[in-house]
Amino acid sequence: MFGWGGGGFVLILFFCIVVVAFIVWAEYKTFSPRNEAKKTALEILNERYVKGEMDKKEFEEKKKDIKNN
Repeated sequence: MFGWGGGGFVLILFFCIVVVAFIVWAEYKTFSPRNEAKKTALEILNERYVKGEMDKKEFEEKKKDIKNN
């Protein structure tokens, strides 16, 4: 009839699934957050100190430890 036979439908269906999967993958790679600047340990420590999660003595001790490593 159409020249594709019974397996033609399966082949077309597989091709469509591959195309849709590629489009989804491309959109994910394009719009996903990547290469975000990772915070350093000192930046995280400063944020915690500013939020009041630690006192000045603890802050200074941890800051010294970070600089030594």
